[in-house]
Amino acid sequence: MNTFNYELKTKTYFGKGAAKQNLPAELAKAGHTVMLAYGGGSIKKNGIYDEIKEILENAGKEVVDFSGIMPNPTYAKVQEGAKLAKDKKVDFILAVGGGSVIDCCKIISAQAKLDQDIFDYEYVDKKFPTTGILMGAIVTASGTGAEMNAGAVITHEEKMWKGPIVGTQADFAILDPWYTKSLPMKQVISGAFDTLSHCMETYLGTPRIPNLSDRINESIMQLVIENMRKLLVDEYDMEARSELMWASAMAENGILKIGKVTDFQAHQIEHQLGAYTDCNHGQGLAIIHPVLYRHMYKEGLEQFVRLAKEVWHVDPADKTAEEIALAGIDALTNFIKEMGLPATLKEINIDDVEMLRKVADTCNLTAGCAKKFERDEIFEILKECL
Repeated sequence: MNTFNYELKTKTYFGKGAAKQNLPAELAKAGHTVMLAYGGGSIKKNGIYDEIKEILENAGKEVVDFSGIMPNPTYAKVQEGAKLAKDKKVDFILAVGGGSVIDCCKIISAQAKLDQDIFDYEYVDKKFPTTGILMGAIVTASGTGAEMNAGAVITHEEKMWKGPIVGTQADFAILDPWYTKSLPMKQVISGAFDTLSHCMETYLGTPRIPNLSDRINESIMQLVIENMRKLLVDEYDMEARSELMWASAMAENGILKIGKVTDFQAHQIEHQLGAYTDCNHGQGLAIIHPVLYRHMYKEGLEQFVRLAKEVWHVDPADKTAEEIALAGIDALTNFIKEMGLPATLKEINIDDVEMLRKVADTCNLTAGCAKKFERDEIFEILKECL
């Protein structure tokens, strides 16, 4: 295991009624003006908005609404939010939603305290923000684990770029599985697969030898698979939704990454695909993972074998190491189909080969991946995803 430092900044309140029970005490520490940030308005339809707004008003806060944060949040939306935060002298940001809302707010928080463009600050000056408007997160759609770290994925439409920007980490996160009850099943499954993807991409990073972080990871991956299957039987199984919500947080709170350099090559490909197509993140990952893994399993063979045996329960009897690894990838492929997730890009209406070439030429190539990919092979992978 590599040398590491670990600290988890975010306080977590988990369970039914967690907002009513714990948000007032957290708001007592916040300033007077609170930005209430959310997405397309679903929280107004399901009653969550009214519940949170009442808590804020009872706490004596002036509420500044910031709505319309889209899936794959844009850089323009970040700048809009940062301007509003400055103009209204916002003291605290409360992000209510899934990963897109939380990610957008992390960067709004940091940008509002900077005098220069945060993209140039990080990617030209090679600096990272050290301060931001204090913020909290209330998760209504799990899967990304965005509430557990300072990183955000933002789409810069002018640059045709989608990738990581570092912002402010939430001081606290409220995880109430009952807030996910109104989510469509398709969205729940997509989010859960994103959690599984986070786990796999951490697991397949370096070092690729048995270690405590990976052993914990194996248990979480098994739990995610088990509870995704439970939702196929009963989509309102709240115990299953509870387990998946906590698994999402565990996948991104840093514990599984202790002593690891992560892989995340599938994520980087999907992110850049999202810059050109705005495709659903979890669905894009489901399409990319099996194809990518068939191109790289030989370079990370021992870890792929462990993944196959420990997570997918592949019987190793009379099989070579390569056969075990491939059987594990086949199990992943079959699971994706079982969950009703797409297996090809054409299923989500993506078939522009010239665009895929641009994705391959511009996506980030990660240091922790077992195989050092060239652009042409990434292009071949994308074409095989069709």
